[in-house]
Amino acid sequence: MLLAGVLAAAAPVAAQREFRVYPSFEGDVADAPLPPDYQVPGELVVGHMMFPDARFGFGGQWRHGGTGWTDDYPKGDRALIQMLRRFTRTNVRSVEQPVNLEDGDDPFYWPFLVSGLAGSMDLTDEQAATLREHLLRGGFLFCDSFFGEGNYAVFVDSMRRVFPDRPIIDLTDDHPIFHSVYDLPEMTKVAIPHVSEAFGYGRMGRGPPRWQGIEDDDGRLMVLIAYNNDVQDAWQWADDPRYPGELVNLALRLGVNVAMYALTH
Repeated sequence: MLLAGVLAAAAPVAAQREFRVYPSFEGDVADAPLPPDYQVPGELVVGHMMFPDARFGFGGQWRHGGTGWTDDYPKGDRALIQMLRRFTRTNVRSVEQPVNLEDGDDPFYWPFLVSGLAGSMDLTDEQAATLREHLLRGGFLFCDSFFGEGNYAVFVDSMRRVFPDRPIIDLTDDHPIFHSVYDLPEMTKVAIPHVSEAFGYGRMGRGPPRWQGIEDDDGRLMVLIAYNNDVQDAWQWADDPRYPGELVNLALRLGVNVAMYALTH
């Protein structure tokens, strides 16, 4: 695992955390069957970042699951994994890996991270420092599933703790991440809706979609931000005919692009 090896080699020797499953605050709708090969390692592992919850605690303790970080987890992760296994030559592990930034050196073994309900993220200074080091060593974070100015302000507050001196930039359609495998020439104009909107139950009160990012000193994208979007909802509901098929296909292709960009940059 090239990228994971780079990150892990820079950290003191420590054991990787075991695979484990936490309850999702979405309940049974986010459940996914455990594949028979879930213990088989892979060159690429989808890491699902755990974090304290600023606004949507749902009465739970974030270290035990059932809070905002479990949005679209684990079903959405495994839909992306199946897409990666079918349409790339990369050896992808069949299950995701929950990643706790407080677990010593463990986060550095999981370079590709996704974050659901990123607008409820409330990182401590210590967690922010670990994530900063993770990203500067070559890691990648995809932040998704949040709508509206209030949630955006909460998210930006956490990102400012991670990178107080790096701007959040707007991405254009020619950015390499939108073309790394699939050519998605108008991605920044597309809004991937929350399931309630996709099913016709109402809008999320959002503004236009914004595709943003944070880069390192060499111009490598370290953080992809899908604001006023819910890409991981499209992954989670990929097998439900009520979610528009063209948006599911677009979201899964974007996921492949993001993962391959992370692996090769």
